[in-house]
Amino acid sequence: MTRSPNARAAATTATGASGAVATQPETADFTHFDGAGRAHMVDVAGKAVTHRVARAGGRIVMQPETLAMIRDGAAAKGDVLLVARVAAIAAAKRAADLIPLCHPLPITRVAVDFTLDEAASAVAVEAVVETVARTGVEMEALTAVSAGLLTVYDMCKAVDRGMRLDGIRLLEKSGGRSGHFVAPPVAAPATFVPG
Repeated sequence: MTRSPNARAAATTATGASGAVATQPETADFTHFDGAGRAHMVDVAGKAVTHRVARAGGRIVMQPETLAMIRDGAAAKGDVLLVARVAAIAAAKRAADLIPLCHPLPITRVAVDFTLDEAASAVAVEAVVETVARTGVEMEALTAVSAGLLTVYDMCKAVDRGMRLDGIRLLEKSGGRSGHFVAPPVAAPATFVPG
């Protein structure tokens, strides 16, 4: 494994709500590059097959009237959150087709939950993906969240083109050599301000 010239030098540690500690190593390696700096798919053959879980989240901020249409089932294209949930699940299963160096994995479970946040005029989504494999499902969870939010945008863009995808990130992962990661909390985001 080669060290990237952009490797982070400082370690960061944060404690999540569950008490798990998220730690970044002293220096981070970009594992998708070989010794000559060429992109390659990481060889995971030597890794143990373990139960792995990843949880990701994000949100889409919109006009209050758009959120009301979603809440009331009044969108012209139908049940926005039903379609977005199916899109998120389907996307998790296709992550390796979209992310070039992502391993195709036997996903054992995908759960997607949407929450309407009236105060922030937003729809939040959280996806949990599980597998029993040699590598984790972080990319699958992030892909699910992204596709779910993009589907909300697609279904509502006729009435609100100014919607904004926000805060898409890995929230937690477990299993494998790197152990348990819980993302540090972030400050509450600002509410929607019409432009």
